Amino acid sequence: MDFFSLALDILFHMDQNLLLVIQQYGFLIYPLLFCVVFLETGVVFTPFLPGDSLLFVAGAIASTGALNIYMLFGVLALAAIAGDTANYHIGKYIGKRIIRSKRINKGYIRKAEDFYERHGGKTIILARFVPVVRTFAPFVAGMGKMRYRRFIVFNIAGGVCWTAIFLVAGYLFGNLPVVRDNISLMFIAIVLASFIPFGAEFARRKLKKR
Repeated sequence: MDFFSLALDILFHMDQNLLLVIQQYGFLIYPLLFCVVFLETGVVFTPFLPGDSLLFVAGAIASTGALNIYMLFGVLALAAIAGDTANYHIGKYIGKRIIRSKRINKGYIRKAEDFYERHGGKTIILARFVPVVRTFAPFVAGMGKMRYRRFIVFNIAGGVCWTAIFLVAGYLFGNLPVVRDNISLMFIAIVLASFIPFGAEFARRKLKKR
């Protein structure tokens, strides 16, 4: 395997290779983790990078003393907030280009604007906990002209909550034998659990309509 292929393998499977990366690169793990989380939340082309599972594993490793949990929280929360902010501005820029295009149905743009005006804050926070959706939500918020002052408040709240919940969960439970011996199943459970907030919100709206 050449260097480029190895680098991509480590990047795309950082959650599985985290301990190895720490052993090889030491303190540089913090900027590397920043880059992965920033790309996963801030670039619409890289939603497949590890997110929830990476935070969980990082928290588990921090409980052994190999990483500083406080520094980890600061770096990853900042990466999550910065990623969503960049994604918002990219969406806003592209949205302006789309609006000028005569080939795009302006009705879809108006619907997006109306949705984010009414539900944007809640969506930005809930989207944090759903893979892929969290990558596209800030992008669409920018396209939908969600007010930036409102966006940044919910962006910070969502970024801090998302980072804290998964880091603390990993820190407290990641090294339990039942979790450590079934880590693959744990990753699947994390992904499935990530859809609970949207499922609960969908059920609440259905009940409200009835």
